[in-house]
Amino acid sequence: MTEKTRRKYSREFKEEAVKLVTSQGYKISEAARNLGIHANVLGRWKREMERHEADSSGNGGTQVLEAELKKLRRENEHLRMEREILKKAAAFFAKESPPSPGSPELPSQRFPAGNRDRLSKPLAPDLFCHYCWSWPSSLL
Repeated sequence: MTEKTRRKYSREFKEEAVKLVTSQGYKISEAARNLGIHANVLGRWKREMERHEADSSGNGGTQVLEAELKKLRRENEHLRMEREILKKAAAFFAKESPPSPGSPELPSQRFPAGNRDRLSKPLAPDLFCHYCWSWPSSLL
């Protein structure tokens, strides 16, 4: 059994063959017979050239742009949903819960009610121990 080798044609040859059909008015079968190629091959070249021209003229280009726009809108909607979910999760975890044993205490829990008022006022120089850098025991 013999294998057929596929012939490759240059871009110029294909363009000239398609011009025979489009510009000079030959039928596809007639032009293909004169060139020594199959009519299906010439028909495919013609469709490819027309498709390429439509894409470059903007008519087909708008379809590509519309498809990309549709894809980007879907992705945008997906990202908005993710953002909303993350907002809700952040709000859920940000709710104040009772402190765990290892977490620092809140100031309202550490200082009794009577001493909270004194903390809002500036300390007198005699209440603050300058050399030891600690709070006076009366405030703790």
